[in-house]
Amino acid sequence: MRVFVFGAEGQIARSLREAATGHPSIEIGHSARTDVDILRADQVEKALDQFSPRLVVNPAAYTAVDKAEAEPERAFAVNRDGAAIVAAAAKRRDIPVIHLSTDYVFDGSKQASYVESDPVDPQGVYGRSKLAGEHAVAHANDRHVILRTSWIYAPFGSNFVRTVIRLSGGGKPLRVVDDQIGCPTYAPDVADAILTIAGRIEAAGWDRRFAGVTHLAGPDAVTWCRFARMIVDGAQQIGGERAVVEAISTADYPTAARRPRNSRLCCDRLAEIFDVRLPPLELSLANCLRRLFETRT
Repeated sequence: MRVFVFGAEGQIARSLREAATGHPSIEIGHSARTDVDILRADQVEKALDQFSPRLVVNPAAYTAVDKAEAEPERAFAVNRDGAAIVAAAAKRRDIPVIHLSTDYVFDGSKQASYVESDPVDPQGVYGRSKLAGEHAVAHANDRHVILRTSWIYAPFGSNFVRTVIRLSGGGKPLRVVDDQIGCPTYAPDVADAILTIAGRIEAAGWDRRFAGVTHLAGPDAVTWCRFARMIVDGAQQIGGERAVVEAISTADYPTAARRPRNSRLCCDRLAEIFDVRLPPLELSLANCLRRLFETRT
């Protein structure tokens, strides 16, 4: 199966390229932002014509959550308009598109985990632009799989795990918010899940049940503070620096964009429709830390 991925430099796109090496039946084509601007329909069309994929994956996005508050036009251009261009190009070739979205489409006020049918109410520009992207993709291509994920981390790129490791050992306590809860999600796990979904679509043919939003996130819910302590503890076991993690409130760490207090995503639909279940946080985090420290030696 030939799969084309837009946004090759992101955590999920890079993980997809790596994961494809374990799927000999899947060939990945990809583009970097310097090669293909998803706001340029002509470049998107050319990239797909040259590769002739059977399915398109679009993890490309404007992800600077706080910066988006000052750059709403740019955020909506990439997350809504670019998403629509990619989905429409796939539609013209009669192939499905898998699009990545976010937990930030919710306001975080629910006490339990969010299911796909829960009302959406994004609290910032980033979340609103990603929700607009979901709608644009669904409108442009009826053969769409929209995967909402959350708290992405990897041994590369810009993410919470790498930030905690970088700041550990500086001699000062790490002050981390302890009243926001979510499901940390390992980018390589997301990539494996996407390729499994792609393979299922290819093998079974398109099924209307596939269409719509599906939550794809790690199975374990923690606060940012608890996650930071897990990172520090795991890193120390393999030679990392010692660090003290202090719990603070959201009010103690003001940001330009409001974050959901609750980002937990229920992934029952993922298991039911696609037979996909992500590994536990403890295992995925250990894999991430091992890779991080291997690159240091």
